[in-house]
Amino acid sequence: MNIHEYQGKELLAQFGVATPAGKVAFNLDEVRQAAEALGGPVWVVKSQIHAGGRGAGHFTHDPERVNGGGVKVVVNGTIDDVVKAAENMLGKVLVTKQTGPEGKQVNRLLIADGVDIERELYLALLVDRGSSRVTIVASSEGGMEIEDVAAESPEKIIQVAIDPATGIQGHHCRTICFALGLTEKTQMKSATKFLQGMYKAFVEKDCAMVEINPLVVTKQGEVSALDAKVSFDDNALFRHPDLQEMRDETEEEASELEAVKWDLNYVKLDGEIGCMVNGAGLAMATMDIIKLYGSEPANFLDVGGGATEERVKAAFGIITRDPNVKGILVNIFGGIMKCDIIANGVVAAVKELGLNVPLVVRLEGTNVEMGKQIMAESGLNIIPADNLADAAEKITQAVKGA
Repeated sequence: MNIHEYQGKELLAQFGVATPAGKVAFNLDEVRQAAEALGGPVWVVKSQIHAGGRGAGHFTHDPERVNGGGVKVVVNGTIDDVVKAAENMLGKVLVTKQTGPEGKQVNRLLIADGVDIERELYLALLVDRGSSRVTIVASSEGGMEIEDVAAESPEKIIQVAIDPATGIQGHHCRTICFALGLTEKTQMKSATKFLQGMYKAFVEKDCAMVEINPLVVTKQGEVSALDAKVSFDDNALFRHPDLQEMRDETEEEASELEAVKWDLNYVKLDGEIGCMVNGAGLAMATMDIIKLYGSEPANFLDVGGGATEERVKAAFGIITRDPNVKGILVNIFGGIMKCDIIANGVVAAVKELGLNVPLVVRLEGTNVEMGKQIMAESGLNIIPADNLADAAEKITQAVKGA
């Protein structure tokens, strides 16, 4: 689960992480009140959407960026200038390289104090699955996409894994400080407090990632989170009702929200072959083989091992409502999830929802013969497949021949 920048900063501040003062605003009256409370003379007006690259983005009503992008700095201006900048953002659609060409509507803004910046750095905490440890990732190249830094200057990325038995220690902080050139006493003290608070927040709130880009060093020698991207492990949200209240459903795909309600693991993609699979590994293999045969997957959808007929029907409905789907591939290996349950769910879904695209089903494992019999006797136009390669070839041919 992702949250907005202002929410991430508020959360991190609870753990002693330094952030510029700021207030969220949902309308122009609140923008004025926030600007007056902060006082200036420098204000930063920041669009709040779940996407990066906001400052470099453009609004659909202003493609030439005459009034700038999704982040506007008002220097030595007036409260009215802040309100005018906000007026050009609120309710407008912002397009960035992460939103796609359709963009996202800006429904809230962060009005923040300006910061006297001396340097910009990059800092993140994430789970390194290779070492099974929370790992600090840092770079002197703040304000840039970390993927670009990794491609162009990998030597500028520092990684420090933290042993969960000890937690973050002074030597971890010193390693990062020296690597980033934070060698003055004030800088080291500020950065150490920042890192310790960031790690504490990460562990206690079951985060999946905390990214600060840029982490700024002020001319006073303090470090501060100029931006904050925070995401959480969905599987741990039951422990954090306070975090669940932060969820902004307007920022999420309606299909993905519905999938959450049915306890389905679903991610919408840009292809034309809808996939329904049990098991994340099998789902990834299914997506790969679809690409191998010349098509693109329209989604990742793992119904899990304990799916019921109702969940299978819900999953099928989510796939068929995607207008980009030109064909559907169901790939089930029956273990805990029995093939006859999947077959009954698919047949019930097709009868209730209808089927306007080719459907290929590959079943293997527990009760496979029962599952095949159920589909064969359904009277529906379901194309059976013997194995994964056969299934991928058949659905690709069916879609390209349609």
